[in-house]
Formats: sequence, C-alpha cells, structure tokens
Amino acid sequence: MTQELEQRFCAARRDYIASRFSRMNPRQLEAVLTTEGPLLLLAGAGSGKTTVLIHRIANLIRYGCASDSTEVPPDAVPEDIDFLEEQAKYPTEEGVQRADALCALRPAAPWSILAITFTNKAANELRERLTDLLGPEANDVWAMTFHSACCRILRREIERLGYDRSFTIYDTADSERVMKDLLRERGLDEKTFPPRAVLTQISRLKDQMQTPEEFLASVNSDYRLKCIGQLYASYQRRLQEANAVDFDDIILLTVRLLQEYEDVRDHYQRKFRYVLIDEYQDTNHLQYLLASLLAGRHENICVVGDDDQSIYRFRGATIENILNFENEYQGARLIRLEQNYRSTQSILDAANAVIANNRGRKGKKLWTENGQGDRVRIYEASDGVEEANYVANRILTDSHGRNYGDFAVLYRMNAQSNALEYAFKRNGIPYRIIGGTRFFDRAEVKDMLAYLCLINNRADDLRLRRIINQPPRGIGGKTLEVIERQSAAEGRPLYSVLCNARSYPALERAEGKLQQFAELIESCAELSRTMPLPEFYDELLIRTGYAAMLEQKGDVESRTRLENVRELRSSILTYLENADAPSLSGFLEEIALYTDIEQYDRTADAVVMMTVHSAKGLEFPEVYLVGAEDGLFPSARAIGEPEEMEEERRLCYVAITRAKRRLTITCAHQRMLYGRTTVSRPSRFLAEIPEELVERKQHTQPRFVQQAKPRPRPTMPHSDTLGSHHASGPVIDFRKGDTVEHDVFGRGLVLSVLPTGNDKMLEIAFDQIGTKRLMANFAASRMKKL
Repeated sequence: MTQELEQRFCAARRDYIASRFSRMNPRQLEAVLTTEGPLLLLAGAGSGKTTVLIHRIANLIRYGCASDSTEVPPDAVPEDIDFLEEQAKYPTEEGVQRADALCALRPAAPWSILAITFTNKAANELRERLTDLLGPEANDVWAMTFHSACCRILRREIERLGYDRSFTIYDTADSERVMKDLLRERGLDEKTFPPRAVLTQISRLKDQMQTPEEFLASVNSDYRLKCIGQLYASYQRRLQEANAVDFDDIILLTVRLLQEYEDVRDHYQRKFRYVLIDEYQDTNHLQYLLASLLAGRHENICVVGDDDQSIYRFRGATIENILNFENEYQGARLIRLEQNYRSTQSILDAANAVIANNRGRKGKKLWTENGQGDRVRIYEASDGVEEANYVANRILTDSHGRNYGDFAVLYRMNAQSNALEYAFKRNGIPYRIIGGTRFFDRAEVKDMLAYLCLINNRADDLRLRRIINQPPRGIGGKTLEVIERQSAAEGRPLYSVLCNARSYPALERAEGKLQQFAELIESCAELSRTMPLPEFYDELLIRTGYAAMLEQKGDVESRTRLENVRELRSSILTYLENADAPSLSGFLEEIALYTDIEQYDRTADAVVMMTVHSAKGLEFPEVYLVGAEDGLFPSARAIGEPEEMEEERRLCYVAITRAKRRLTITCAHQRMLYGRTTVSRPSRFLAEIPEELVERKQHTQPRFVQQAKPRPRPTMPHSDTLGSHHASGPVIDFRKGDTVEHDVFGRGLVLSVLPTGNDKMLEIAFDQIGTKRLMANFAASRMKKL
C-alpha cells in the first residue's frame, strides 16, 4: 500500500471511529480520540467531563489506539478504505461489524484500564454508564476511588509491610479516639494538643512521606513539635498493633509498596495500560506519586480536572499537580473543554469575570448554547435575620408548582445555617442539611459496625473497647484496665488476653463473663463464613442482645436507635448489589470510605442547605449564595494572603457555577455569629461581577414582616440523615398549664410561654424525655392540646 493510501486509510479509520461518537462536541471528540501518551483535559464546570471519560474508555476497549495511530494493518487493501469512507458518511447496521474489525488496533482489555474518581458515588455512576454503553465487560474496568483502588492492592500485597490482609480501616472518629488515649497516657492536655490538630499535622507528614523518626530528627529542641513527633510514632505503632490503617495510610502504604518492591511495581505497571484520573486538581502529593508510579511504564495517563475548582488546599490538595502537568510529562497534550451544558450565559459570564482575577490558572472561558438567561440577583440585607427572611420568601414565591429540591442555599460556614433554619421553619419550608451527623457516625450504628470489625479482625482493640460491655454484660472498667495492662506488657491484642483470662489471677472473677464474650465473637465469626451477609447481620443483632436491649427500653429515642441499627441491613443489601466478590471485609471497607455527599438524595422534595465545599460536583436550577461579605466570604484569614485569596475566589467560582437557571447572591450589613455582631461590607467578589450582569436590590422593609402564606405540602417522613425538614400546621393558642400530646415526644405539660417576634417559645415538660423548648408555630404541626 502506497503512502498516500496509508494516509487515506488512517483518515478513514479516524473518521469512522469519530462517527461512532457523533454526539460529542469537537473538543470532547478530540479528547475521546486522543488515546496515547500523557493528556490533560482542562474540563470547565458543566462541560460533560464524565461523558468524555466514559466514551474515551469505550474507544479504548473497542478500538484500542486506532484513532491516535498511523499504523496500518499489513493486510489492508484499497477496497477497505473505500468501505470505511462510505461507512463513516453513511453508516449501516450491517456494516458496523466489519468496520469495527477493520478499525480495531490492539484494543485494551477492560482490566487494563484504571479510572480513578474521588467518591464512591462518582465511581458507581461511571461503572453504571460504562455497563449501559459496553455491556457486562465494563465491569472489569478498575473504576473506583483512590482509596478503593489502593485497598484492592493492599489486600493482595500488604503482608510485605508487616500487616495482615484482614486489616481494619479507621475513620476520622476512630483516629481521634486513639489520639485522645495517647494524650491521656502521656499526660498531655487536649487544649494544648487538640487531637484533631495533631492528626492534621500527622496527615501532612504522611503526605510528604516523612516518617516519625525523620520528623523527630528535624525538630531539634522545639518541645511542641517533639511531642507531636512522639505522638506520631505512638499513633502508628498503635495502629499497626491493631492491624489497622487510617485513610492516609491506605495511599501511603500503596506508594511504599510500589517504590520499595520492584516486582509489585512491575506487576501493576504492566497491568494498567491506561490510567485516567478525575478531579486531578484535588490530588495531594501522595496521590500524584501513586498516579505517576502506576502510569510509569506506558505513560498513557489522562488527567481530568479544572484548576479553577481547586478548593481543598486545607486537605492537602496541591493545585501545582495540574498546573505543572505539562512540565512533568514532556509532550503532553492539552485539550480545553469550555462548552457548558448546565448554566445560562449570564451565570457563566459572572463566573468567568470573577475567576479572571486569579493569577495561578491556565485560563479558559466557559460558554453555552443555553441562552443568556436572567441576570444575577444581588440582595443587600440589613442583617442575617432579614437575609434569611428574604431567602425564605423568595423560595416560597418561586416554588409554586415546583419541587423544593430545585432550590439550594450555599454558605461559607455551617454556623450560617441557624438563621436560615429558623426562617424555613417559620415558613413551613422543608429543608435538608448536607454535612450533619452521618448515618454511619451514630453511636448505635458504630456499635454494630464495631462488632463486625472485631469479628473480621480480632486485633482491633479500639472496636473491642467499644462493645465489650455494650450491651451491659458485667465487664467493668477495672476488668478492662487489667486486660489492657497485660496486653501492653506482653505486646498482645486485648482479645488475645481476654480469651486466656484463666491464665491471669487478676481476671479470675471476670473469667466466666470474658469467656462468654469470646465465645460470642467466635461463634459469630463462624457464622460470617457460612451465612449470607444480610442473614448473618440479623443473627448478630439477636446473639449480641443489642436489638433486645433497645426494644426493652421502649422510649422514643431507643425506638429510633433500633430503626437505625436495622437500617444498616439496607446498606449491606446495597453493597451486595455492586460487589463483585462480596465479603464482610469488603463491606466494612466500603463503609469506611463512604463520604457525606453520597447521602444526597436528588429526588427529595426539600430545599438543600450546605457549605460551598460540600456543593462541589452538584447542580441546582436555583442557587442562593448567602453571606457574601468580606471577612466571611472571602474568609478573614484569606485577606492579605494571596494564595488563600485565590482559593477563596475559586470557591466563589464553584458556588456560582452550581446554578443552572438563576443565581441569587445575598449579603448583610451586620450579622451575628458565635454570639457576636459584626458590621461588614459586601464581598469584593461582588464587585468583580460586571454591572450589566447584575440586578441589585436592597432591604427596604421593617425587620419583621408578615410572612408569605406557604403552599400546602405533603407530609414528609422524618429523616435526620441529612438534616431536618418541617411543615407548617394550624395556629394553636398554647397557654401555661396546658396538657399536650406531641407525636414524637409524647405527653407533656406547658411550663411557660414566652413571646418572640411573631411566634412563641414554649417550655414543655414531657413525661418520657424531660423538658424541651419548642417554637409554637413549628410545634403546632406535630402537637395537640388535650
């Protein structure tokens, strides 16, 4: 075949493959067809990057490197070129099979593709959409989070580092518990060494791959840093003794394996022919190292991200990873995805104008075919209460015939939600707060998870301490202290000492109870190996006596807790639906890596309230960004700090681009937070939005106004997973001395009635749960006079 025919063949092949992805816009299609070598996809907000990732993986599996290669099959003939050219222009169903066969050039095996995301929800969406496009073979793609991918590697290789494959993952609360124990043992004050702050410092050291010994050698005579270094060493020793790892260890240990063991590195570099990393702007140093190590053989690494949405610097994210990608990988190609499918042009123009003031960026300009849309509404309130009233009234006015879930209220700090919640309650607006107490953080749920963890890993001292006397079984604190002393003296897990209680005279009196506990754990462990997980969990609830304990108490709180421990079974069933090889350790691993945002239910008929950080990755028809004041947003600590200010501006850019149809930004002249009232001026970010894009309004009403009448809403089931929601009810004139019946709290007596604005504060002594204070307008929907 002549050179001219070879060029025609390559062009026809690329045109045909492009025709198979005809719904892509030109830049998206270029990203899908670029398969070889390092590639940076600079994907603007709402630019369809997930769609690009899915179709790029589909191209790799169907056609391999064909769309990005000049290689021609040796058996190709001129008739093949004519056929492909015709098929690209006028595709036929009968021609697809032949054309696909002609075009495929070393197609990638699904298991040779690693696609990393940051949340389980994103990974599940990626797998589901790949399966819809490619069928069952898509299940073999490693589409998962950083932590999940590393856990899969560690389950196979971690024994090289002195851990057992049944290792436990400690979440943030578990790590804080360990640190508090260490501080107490060392006689250090938690106010001087806050556990969370110490763990944050340790996390930064791990991100830099600095061992406790290396850190201690660098601190010289600094007492505080020396204490932190010693705590770091003790913390790591405590975790390894418990055969446990924290979130940082999961990636750190994987990087160590790849760096220190050539055969491990060679295995995974050969395995992964293509590596794709989503949200690359949010990666830290360890994640950067992991990605470069895994892609080190083929260097077919595609990173997708938006430098303008890098907002996790406080978690260790390094924007330089995406800014320096082209320097790290010579010959890397850059493709900008700038067409937005989410927002109106007015919203995008506002976002473009704000972010243009940042210097540390590669630069792009979002545009859309969605039309110009409404101007950005900016409202200046007199104070935080009036601001909340304004938001509530606007939502009531605009919500008729629509789902409350179309509305989102975003704020810089969680403390800003108080005034908004009060306004929503008074107006009967249902709402949910993302970022409240997670389901898996509830005490009763953590108790049952502790049982499961101990059954899976007997060396887990932390979980053993939690449930050894829960429910009460007569094993007191003194007995546990004896076990802990023996454990420390012999370097053995608590469970090992407990199982041999008869060998220790000091445990003679508690021997029978300890033996019963050990027999309980061992019998349940045996069941876990033979029964399906849901049925095993049902049996666990019975054998531990935990369900019976809650049933016997019978009060409202205990009934709610019982519902929660039973609801954990639903999580097991959900896990089974998505797991390739389900196991107890696999379920515990998934739960440990669960994140707050994965609780968000898009279908719920309730206004969503959350911080801007929590909103990243979400979109809403209408967004209210509240508290746009200097000192609040941008935060006070960013003022005068260029890098911090650029991060705050990126955060503002993220907030603006969550809105699809309408964006409202509010500020207040004065605001009370943490019991202090401060006078503020509008955020500097507001001045960066061109006036022609803005519709400005100011407060002109008295502070307390007649509230708009809420439209009737169906009664919603109570849910405190994401926050709370409320509906208004009839006005009832409650008086001191009234006997009332609340549908949750039961019977009670009104002790006092205190007028507050256009509402009343009721103090009620309930028979079952004691005294509570409730707002009358809100309580009326759930309480009646007897």
